[in-house]
Amino acid sequence: MPRSASRLPRPVLRAFAHGLLVVLLVALAGNAFAGKGAKKRDLLNRNQYAYSAAIRWGDFEGASSMVDPKVRKDHPLTDVDFSRYAQIQVTAYRDLATMPGPDDTVLREIQIELVNRNTLSERKMRYTEVWRYDPETRNWWIAGLPDFWQGQ
Repeated sequence: MPRSASRLPRPVLRAFAHGLLVVLLVALAGNAFAGKGAKKRDLLNRNQYAYSAAIRWGDFEGASSMVDPKVRKDHPLTDVDFSRYAQIQVTAYRDLATMPGPDDTVLREIQIELVNRNTLSERKMRYTEVWRYDPETRNWWIAGLPDFWQGQ
């Protein structure tokens, strides 16, 4: 039976199949290694979204639950602190930049616009969030709530 003009010789098909197999194995191995980093990144994005939503909606108690447990233990927020946060209405919360920081941290530059409910004065401030990944809890934690009073 004569060979069809459209059929490739066996060595060419075998080489193509081997090449395709190598490409698939490399892609699968790459996904396996990248999967761990992608999961951490997805978790960070979810935590940052939940945190920013809590801040935007004035849920500072909810936002404080995302503060690093070590920080919460060393510097617990009091009822007076929460009453100060109740005087603030966040009107805008913008993510300006995100960059890697030292020691498995991520820095996120934020611009917050807020109104003091008592004086009705409006102002903008920039704030750098520091997010730290804790391998024990497998969670991202923020270093603290924004200081709207800047030490006052």
